[in-house]
Amino acid sequence: MTDSATFGARGMTVESAFAGMRSVSPVVFRAGCPDCRERFELTASALRLAIGATSRTTFYSFTCPECGASVRKPAGERIVELLTGGGVRTLRLHSTV
Repeated sequence: MTDSATFGARGMTVESAFAGMRSVSPVVFRAGCPDCRERFELTASALRLAIGATSRTTFYSFTCPECGASVRKPAGERIVELLTGGGVRTLRLHSTV
């Protein structure tokens, strides 16, 4: 199959299907370090989200790019929604009880 292959009843080509599309900028999240007080932007790959059974066990974490501190912050429903929508890797924590 070539790039000019025809699809469907209307004869749409790959070129016409993707015409006008632009590359998408990666999602960045603003964050701050409680240790060194620096503010910065992080890509989704620099963040981790852990979703637990309660709000106390749901958090996101990252390493401060300025001072190297490990940072862990609580994540409410809105933060979880934003992080998952932005492609942050998620770990679901399960209770062993």
